[in-house]
Amino acid sequence: MTDTVSIRDLFVSTVIGVHDWERQIEQTLVFSVDMAADAAKAAATDDLADTLDYAAVAQTIRTMVRDGKYRLIETAAERVAERLLAGYPVRWVRVEVVKPLPGEGYSAAVVIERGSR
Repeated sequence: MTDTVSIRDLFVSTVIGVHDWERQIEQTLVFSVDMAADAAKAAATDDLADTLDYAAVAQTIRTMVRDGKYRLIETAAERVAERLLAGYPVRWVRVEVVKPLPGEGYSAAVVIERGSR
């Protein structure tokens, strides 16, 4: 059995982009993350210590992305996936990163999956 713990619509302001002007401003990225984790023990005990702490995961994502100042959203997604797999009890992650581009009239997005279900 595979359970999924998710974080949706996590807004992170950061320096992101390849153009010189983008390196001078902060833009908002929106993360949605699914993680394969065992929810059965937490459900049985009703104890935060027995579950994946999504508040801690959200803070990890915020810190990594703000500090990373990546050029590509693909890089941001990959680094987040690597960190979650290494630092939390998850076997698989799906990371979606959306970069709204209101001046262009669209959003850029990337979705990656890493690990094994």
